[in-house]
Amino acid sequence: MSGTLAFMSISEAARRIAERSLSPLELVDALIERSERLDPILNAYLLPTFEQAREAARAAETSGSTGGQDRGPLHGIPFGLKDIIDTAGIRTTCHSKILENNIPREDAEVARRLKSAGAILMGKLSTHEFAFGGPSFDLPWPPARNPWNIAHHPGGSSSGSGAAVASGMLPLALGSDTGGSVRNPSSCCGLVGIKPTYGLVPRSGVFPLAYSLDNIGPMTRTVEDNALVLQTLAGPCPRDPASAQRPVDDFRAGLSLGVKGLRIGILEHFHTEDMQAETETAAAIQAVADVLRSLGASVEPTRVQPLQTYAAGNRILLTVEGYAVHRRWLTERPQDYAAMTREKLLPGAFISGPDYVDALRLRTRLRDEFERHMAHFDALICVSSMEPPCRIDDAQEVARTYPRQARAPFNFLGCPALVTPCGFHSSGLPLSVQWVGKAFDEPMLYRIAAAYERETGWTDRHPSI
Repeated sequence: MSGTLAFMSISEAARRIAERSLSPLELVDALIERSERLDPILNAYLLPTFEQAREAARAAETSGSTGGQDRGPLHGIPFGLKDIIDTAGIRTTCHSKILENNIPREDAEVARRLKSAGAILMGKLSTHEFAFGGPSFDLPWPPARNPWNIAHHPGGSSSGSGAAVASGMLPLALGSDTGGSVRNPSSCCGLVGIKPTYGLVPRSGVFPLAYSLDNIGPMTRTVEDNALVLQTLAGPCPRDPASAQRPVDDFRAGLSLGVKGLRIGILEHFHTEDMQAETETAAAIQAVADVLRSLGASVEPTRVQPLQTYAAGNRILLTVEGYAVHRRWLTERPQDYAAMTREKLLPGAFISGPDYVDALRLRTRLRDEFERHMAHFDALICVSSMEPPCRIDDAQEVARTYPRQARAPFNFLGCPALVTPCGFHSSGLPLSVQWVGKAFDEPMLYRIAAAYERETGWTDRHPSI
């Protein structure tokens, strides 16, 4: 039974819990059993909270069996949190020696919303140090590994989130995305992951990397599950100054509508001119376009600014804002950072104020330009990573492949970007496509991705670990 439950969708598990044919405790116990077997291999958890999860599952069962109201579609559903997201009374370390004894007093807003919807916390998950370093081996905890091939990188910085969901230890995990850190592990691990529109999901209680770029997003195994979770997370929050003050759309309303008549642009120049994707990755993106055409969508090549233009602006903002967060510790405790993290943060000290302001002005101009461009399309598709994930123990390959991606532009622009699986490389590692939408048009991205998912079935495949 535990194997069956490991890869059950959130939607199916929630339905069975509501019908009383599956108990929250049965589901939690099955995932704990699987986690205790797999996590010594994958290192997805920094801090399991399994006993607390069992207590919460028993409480969820009691509320159901005594006629109490279920709290919605996440009632009894287990989840994990990237360990930069605060949890009351539970250590939040950011995968760093700097904060190894940090115990927050209250939950982050996103954790509170999931718990209020009845979801059950299973533990805190590995991340690259402060959501910015890399797969470092000079920290108190080892890096997470890819369940499709444990010698390979699971992506980051939400690495444990990707490994846990892909391996069936969890149906849902949250990550953060400042330059691609939800979408990279989702791509590497064959998951569905979204960077929502900037301001849609509150960041109160989440340790910052770059205030003007940070986002929180769900990582799941299906498009419907992702939309279901985002429905719970989204909405205004007075404690996040960047929170969007607008009503929340129904993200699942269009899941069954298909793509017939939609106009979709494909940003081929990202992977054919601005960078060169490896052959199988490029072919997979073209195959996505062919599937959409077969379903009745119009798909045509289009061009925006070169990939490097967006990436350079994002890098300036991220590096300066990241250094601003860490400058005191970098001065007082530099030896307590992983070498990779320290080397990525320190350049922020040498970027001038005028350069930072220029990057902000560039963002405003490019956002306006992109909005005008999107008036001609319902959505765009493009590559996520230029190649499959590299070996985790090859520092040179990690450094080479990390910038070879097309995710940072959409942090810089603030628009939503969703990744889903689109096939498998000959190495057996997942390939992924990125769906890009207009600001606050997440429903359209879910609609198109759901149609593609139904046609191809890529999300039905799981690692054999």
